[in-house]
Amino acid sequence: MPITLQSTAGGFSAEFTSKLPALERAMTEGGLEPADFVFSKDSAAPAAMPFVGPFFYDYTVFTGGESFTVTEPNDLRFLDYISDRFLAAEQPDEPEVARPPGAIGRFFRWMAQPI
Repeated sequence: MPITLQSTAGGFSAEFTSKLPALERAMTEGGLEPADFVFSKDSAAPAAMPFVGPFFYDYTVFTGGESFTVTEPNDLRFLDYISDRFLAAEQPDEPEVARPPGAIGRFFRWMAQPI
């Protein structure tokens, strides 16, 4: 069964719904059941400003007794965010490569030295 979609902000875009089956396949391959998930889309604009269209949307993901909310400008950005999270969960942890400090880091270390 597919992910349940609900919205108080005009529904999800056609492009989002056309790409949703790929996410559902990735979830199934990762051992998750898509039917256990509900994606909800609501306007992130304050109720005091109804004349201004929503610039961002609150997307809430419900599963079991848990939920989390992500604010994104459109459905495809939300889909990218969710896809990255599900695919990241499937990939094994890789050792982090030490990067040389950037200019800001070097500046703060220099400022922390005694005079």
